[in-house]
Amino acid sequence: MGIVFQKDKRSGIEYAYDNVSYWDKEKKQSRSKRSLIGRVNEAGEIVPTDGRCRKDKNNLKRTRKRGPVPITQIKRVFYGATYLFDEIVEKIGLSNDLKVCFPSDYKALLSIAYYLMLGENRAMMNFNYWAREHIHPHEADISSQECSRILAQISEEQVRHFIELQWKRRSEDEYWAYDSTSISSYSTTLKQVKYGKNKESDPLPQINILLLYGEKTGLPFYYRKLSGNIPDVKTVNTLVKELDAIGKGKAKFVMDRGFYSKKNIDQLFQYRHKFIVAASTRLSFVKKRIDELGEKIRDYENHDAVYGLGVSSTTIEWDYAQERPYKKDILTDKRRMYLHLYYNVQKAADDELALNDKIDKLKEELVSGNTVDSHEKMYQRYFTIRKTRGGQTIKVNEEAIREEKLDHGYFSLISNEIKDPIIALFLYRSRDVVEKAFCNIKDRLNCRRFLTSSEASLNGKLFVVFVGLIILSYIHTKMQKNGLYKSYTLEQVLLELDGIEGFIEPGRAPIIGEILEKQRKLYNVFDVTPPQ
Repeated sequence: MGIVFQKDKRSGIEYAYDNVSYWDKEKKQSRSKRSLIGRVNEAGEIVPTDGRCRKDKNNLKRTRKRGPVPITQIKRVFYGATYLFDEIVEKIGLSNDLKVCFPSDYKALLSIAYYLMLGENRAMMNFNYWAREHIHPHEADISSQECSRILAQISEEQVRHFIELQWKRRSEDEYWAYDSTSISSYSTTLKQVKYGKNKESDPLPQINILLLYGEKTGLPFYYRKLSGNIPDVKTVNTLVKELDAIGKGKAKFVMDRGFYSKKNIDQLFQYRHKFIVAASTRLSFVKKRIDELGEKIRDYENHDAVYGLGVSSTTIEWDYAQERPYKKDILTDKRRMYLHLYYNVQKAADDELALNDKIDKLKEELVSGNTVDSHEKMYQRYFTIRKTRGGQTIKVNEEAIREEKLDHGYFSLISNEIKDPIIALFLYRSRDVVEKAFCNIKDRLNCRRFLTSSEASLNGKLFVVFVGLIILSYIHTKMQKNGLYKSYTLEQVLLELDGIEGFIEPGRAPIIGEILEKQRKLYNVFDVTPPQ
């Protein structure tokens, strides 16, 4: 009896065996019986094992390595749309940035994003049905429990690192469109779900989402969620400070008038950012310019044939103010700014019809006695109401109506960089890409309402939605530039390509099914070589 050591030539591992000698009566020979004790480690110690890479059952159980399961069976799957996504994420550096920030889960995150873009019923419990029929980065099924685990462990530090990597891929010379949307939720456990008014002015429990888009690339590279009761105008301060904190120097912003306030414009000046911001025609400096122009803006020499608008531009002085807490004073100065005015005859007519309709409804409320408390200020503005013995007399305030009609048809932009009103208008209208993005978030990415109940899951889902949005925005931008929307919707493009089959066999590259000429042309629109 003794211990025998033997080295496995294939693995190079040395094993220790318990060797027992005995006499074989039939063969009349001395024989030995061996039983495995364990493997020999670098220190020369014997570590118990049963020979199948498992330690003693009384110590640690074998842990299964996490990750995709290699393909082990022959099957036919859909390949065309996910192939397009794979090529896009490589082209724009998205897969590389995800791999840096999420080294163990980046493929799963991409697969979840692909599923949200392509799945018909996009609840995660149905991911396995979709995964069986598609080639995707993770290659294996992701259960709803595993998905929740992956999303819940996404940290704020990882998200910030990812955004910083995306930021570096954007040109500092381009304008950034900044806008917000709201997504409703009836969760009672999410702290930021608050009652607020969405874009349609419906009071709902919601969370607000902010996005930054590159005007040239058409791609988003920043997002933030905040409480549903925070108005847009309050968010600029935080955005500017975040940019300063990460060392992102001068930036260029395009914002609608929901973000306008004197404090915000002062702060953009303070941090030396460039901007184009829509301004209300009721602001004193805008009304002053409208009064100065009078009918001149409707002259033919001010007519722009491309947009069909009357156009005027002038340089104004902005009364800049900066609070200095360290000196306990306010620094004031004059800053140069450009005011661009636009007049649309059709809009003027529509505005007048809308105003007349509003006054008709207000008058009906007063006559019937069915007044609305929130309309009280409008009653006082548009009507003179006198109590009489028989009831009341209601007289329309024609002067107030004429004054309001003076603003009809006008639209204004202010900028501290762009002198040309047509260029300013072109850049402002590039914000349309954000509006399209919000439609994609709510419809294509199944986020018209949040169904998560924990903060961690919400943060994780928002990040995956953002990843999917980057891919969809690339597709939208290419479709728009190449006039593809004349023949297809985004939905139709994805359905057309998703029908291309792939034949999968273990150990071999996929065999791609037949590709029609119109499908090849679609790949070319997105600067992607069709699968071979």
